[in-house]
Amino acid sequence: MKKILITGALGQIGTDLTRYMRDIYGEDNVLPSSRKRKEGHPLMDEGEFVTLDVLNYEVMEKIIIEHEITHIVHLAAILSGTGEKNPQVAWDINMNGLYNVLEIARIHGLSVLVPSSIAVFGESTPKERTPQDTVMRPSTIYGVSKVSGELLADYYHSKFGVDTRGVRFPGLISSDALPGGGTTDYAVHIFYEAIKNKRYASFIDKGTFMDMMYMPDALKAIVQLMEADESKLKHRNAFNISAMSFDPEMLGEEIKKHIPEFELDYDVDEELQGIANSWPNSLDDSEAKAQWGWEPEYDLASMTKDMLEKLKNKIG
Repeated sequence: MKKILITGALGQIGTDLTRYMRDIYGEDNVLPSSRKRKEGHPLMDEGEFVTLDVLNYEVMEKIIIEHEITHIVHLAAILSGTGEKNPQVAWDINMNGLYNVLEIARIHGLSVLVPSSIAVFGESTPKERTPQDTVMRPSTIYGVSKVSGELLADYYHSKFGVDTRGVRFPGLISSDALPGGGTTDYAVHIFYEAIKNKRYASFIDKGTFMDMMYMPDALKAIVQLMEADESKLKHRNAFNISAMSFDPEMLGEEIKKHIPEFELDYDVDEELQGIANSWPNSLDDSEAKAQWGWEPEYDLASMTKDMLEKLKNKIG
């Protein structure tokens, strides 16, 4: 029986993942955590929740032992846009937090799944159908920490036998949780503004393609990789996964099919645009498909339709 600790559970992925995993493994077997409680957040009233700062090794180890944890899904991280405003904090949380998780996993025989990101790639990376194994020279502290995290997790597997696994997430789009300071956040904000104001000014410029994924596919990927046959995994940290690639103009046109009066403008943030320009336009996820059967369910059209329906019910 798996007993799963989710760090950073109040972030964009964590809320959805906690509910998704509890449906699969049972409420008592999935323990969400975050550095602080957030009163009013739905997870505060949906089963057990623990306060955990991933930089506090002693508290983390105590939680692992008391709750008989077997698996950690390590989501706690500072994302690209926020990280550039405070690189020291981003490095501390993204790397020292991961080091604590891996050390505890080594000592207590745990499995670890830690997401990576398309931010590991940089200007020198092939832009189209970016290969699984390629040049990774990122230009953000988030990207640097994620490359380092991939290598560190691989080291713990090869050196100590820790069962580490990971995926490189593209931009994630969720109808439940708001994004947390990433370069791809426009692709969530645009839906809220389309419903509320019929207008949105994108901080990412037209013609800027980035890989994206609808949250249900992201949740499926985490569980699918966690359950994958270890003997079939040639790669571990981390697999390219992809679902769709589009620019703001394409997303705007898809939204207009459902909200004809919607208008898309641009108010480009030069710092975030520079980050976006350094990332791939699309990823080659053939290794994930071959090694553990990855296959997304949502494309741009089906994601947009579902996202708008859910948000209209949510915000009226």
